[in-house]
Amino acid sequence: MSDLAEQVSVQEQSVHRQNRRKLLLWCAISLLNVGLLVLFLTQLLTPASKSGSSDPLVGHPAPDFSLALLSTQSGQSGQSRLSLSDLKGKPIVLNFWASWCAPCQEEMPLLEKNWEQLQAQGKDIVFLGVDFQESSSDAEGFLQQHTITYPIGLDTDGSVAFKYDVTGLPQTIFINRDGTVVYRVPGELTSQALSSGLQMIL
Repeated sequence: MSDLAEQVSVQEQSVHRQNRRKLLLWCAISLLNVGLLVLFLTQLLTPASKSGSSDPLVGHPAPDFSLALLSTQSGQSGQSRLSLSDLKGKPIVLNFWASWCAPCQEEMPLLEKNWEQLQAQGKDIVFLGVDFQESSSDAEGFLQQHTITYPIGLDTDGSVAFKYDVTGLPQTIFINRDGTVVYRVPGELTSQALSSGLQMIL
C-alpha cells in the first residue's frame, strides 16, 4: 500500500511541476505580448515629427528657378519673368496648380483672400502660383474669371514641379526668409493648414 501511495505522490509532483511550467510559460508569453502591445501603441500614438523629416525638401534650401509670368493679372508691374532668387529675404508661399484641377479651383479663393489681407497689412510676403504644364491662354482665362491677383508663373515643361518633387496637384510649399523649405501641404489647402504654414514663415 505504501508503494501505491508513493507512486501517487510522485505522479502528483510530476503533474504539479508540469502545471507550474505551463503557468511560467503562459506568464512569459503574456509579458512578451504586453511589451509588444505597449511598443505598438507608443509608436501609434507618438505624433509625427513636425520637422518634416520624411520630406526630402523640408529643412533644405528651396531650389531656384525662373518662370515667365502671366501678364493679364491686375497688380502686375509688367515684369515678364521671375526667379526665386529675386525674392531672397522674403517669405514665400509657393502653390502648384492647374486650371483643370478641381481642388486647385477650390483653394484659389482662400489663397487670394489671404494674399489680399497680408498685402493690406503691409506684410512683406510673396504668394507665387506655379501653373503646371498648361498653355498661357488657358491659365489667363481662369485667372481673369476668378480674379486672382498674386503672381503666377508658367511651368510649361514641368521642370519646376520636378525640382520640388510635386507628384500631384495642388501642392503648396512654404519657404522662410532664409530660402529654406519649412512646410509642405500636399492636396487642397485648408484655412488651418495655410495658417500653420504662414506662422512658420512670417
